[in-house]
Amino acid sequence: MKHVDLYTDGACSGNPGAGGYGAILIFKGIEREISGAEPSTTNNRMEIYAVIAGLQKLKERCSVTVYSDSAYTVNAFNEGWLFGWMKNGWKKADGKPVQNVELWQQLYALTKQHEVKFVKVKGHADNAYNNRCDELARTAIKKLCEG
Repeated sequence: MKHVDLYTDGACSGNPGAGGYGAILIFKGIEREISGAEPSTTNNRMEIYAVIAGLQKLKERCSVTVYSDSAYTVNAFNEGWLFGWMKNGWKKADGKPVQNVELWQQLYALTKQHEVKFVKVKGHADNAYNNRCDELARTAIKKLCEG
């Protein structure tokens, strides 16, 4: 099975506000950058969507390591939050509804198509790929706001 590294980041100008995402897919040393923006969103939505956008680019079943600085996104899988939310009818332990359900459902469906592992990286630190994803997200926001 092919292995792909997927670095992702989301950003928001205001929260909510204009938001962007950036992702880099790496396969056998070849890098592909993707990005986009929405006029009214949140940082968390862009963090989740960055992973969705990256996984959507894969043309066949792959082993994927997702690197994200979003504890929200990484912990939803690694700490089992997502599975608890689904079991509880998309409600958190406190009974309140889970935010961004449609994105979580879309991301979960994509993770079933591949073998996906999530790794938390420190944001705005020494990870060049994470920093580049942040730059892609912020550039997408600027283009949206200028256009």
